[in-house]
Amino acid sequence: MMSAENEKAQVPEVIDFSKMDPKFREEVMEKLNNIDWTQCLACGMCTAGCPYSDVHGNNDPRKFLRKLVLGLRQEALTDPFIWNCTVCERCTVECPMGVNFGIITRGMRGQFGIPTPGFMDKVVNEHIHSGNQMDVPQDEYFETLEWVEEELREELGDPDYKINVGKKGAEFIFGLNAREIKYYSHELQEILKVFYYAKADYTLGEHRWDCTNLALFSGKNDDFCAIQRPFFEEAVRLGVKKIVVTECGHAYKSTRLFDEKYWDGPKLPILSVLEVYDEWIKNGTIKVDPSRNPEPCTVHDPCNLVRKSGVLDANRNVMKAICADFREMYPNRQYNYCCGAGGGALAVPEAKPMRMEKAKRKIEQIDATGATVVAIPCHNCMDQFTDMNKEYKKGWKCTHITPLLARALVIPDWAKKKEEETE
Repeated sequence: MMSAENEKAQVPEVIDFSKMDPKFREEVMEKLNNIDWTQCLACGMCTAGCPYSDVHGNNDPRKFLRKLVLGLRQEALTDPFIWNCTVCERCTVECPMGVNFGIITRGMRGQFGIPTPGFMDKVVNEHIHSGNQMDVPQDEYFETLEWVEEELREELGDPDYKINVGKKGAEFIFGLNAREIKYYSHELQEILKVFYYAKADYTLGEHRWDCTNLALFSGKNDDFCAIQRPFFEEAVRLGVKKIVVTECGHAYKSTRLFDEKYWDGPKLPILSVLEVYDEWIKNGTIKVDPSRNPEPCTVHDPCNLVRKSGVLDANRNVMKAICADFREMYPNRQYNYCCGAGGGALAVPEAKPMRMEKAKRKIEQIDATGATVVAIPCHNCMDQFTDMNKEYKKGWKCTHITPLLARALVIPDWAKKKEEETE
């Protein structure tokens, strides 16, 4: 006999046609810059493609899109889906009509006055004011760089080593995640060490240096541009040829999105630092020894870097070159699963239980590889992996790719000679 709870679950949802508002559809079309979502076939492939549609309630992309198509204003604007969705676009990959859910969800968040949960707006406002999402004062930025510089002089055996800051005419400006200044300066040290051995012609920003942008998640375009534009202006002021972004999926996506949609200044190529590493390894600019990373390793595909920006192979190419036992997750590349913390979920403390439920899918992927080292080329994803590692007591070593690369580096002869001279 069916339980009362199951009987209730079997009752279909009823659409109240008196609530349909055709003007709402037009309003959504206009505010989303005429992105055509009305061609939705209601086939359900988006829901089938979402790894989290059945993990918790109010996470069904098909149901939400039907509310827009039918003009159900109130139901759509109050649907928890808007913030439950990680905006990972896994559903978009499966859609036979190419309806882009990431654009739709982001637009609904930012263009209809829907309150932003958690501390997302707080971080955005601080970023606009201070120039970085961690609200680091400029004097602390320079003090951190001075400390890293001193550490590298000793490590590299080069008393003349200097970090390039505000250098004009460099090949590229390197865009940071503010965490690399406030919390992970040791990782910045590893990045700059790789640059040193590659003899990279780079500069860090002098006035603006942080490429991250939480307004990518809030969907508020004015805030998004207010944050991103000054970094582009810094790149132009310094006369660099390229922009290279650190291991941070949303920083890379934000930089690319601003360039594509809002930047009206000189166009510069935008690369992930992983693409640069990949090229350096392939052309012999740096040499690596994979035996220095003997543990079984796997790599995560951050949604903003891989699926949404098309950097499909650079992370795994580097990992294959620097690790003796690289193991692929399945599915991978554009079909990989979101870590569960995308779309700004990390900025919403009350969403942590939901994040940990979503994390189980990623844990299954990693466990299937048998890897003990998980490389995560994204700061946002790294925080989620750290949380899930603790929550489920997995015991993985979670790392960005750069520290593994730095360990695998074969010191070039010219650097060895320099070390010998200082002994």
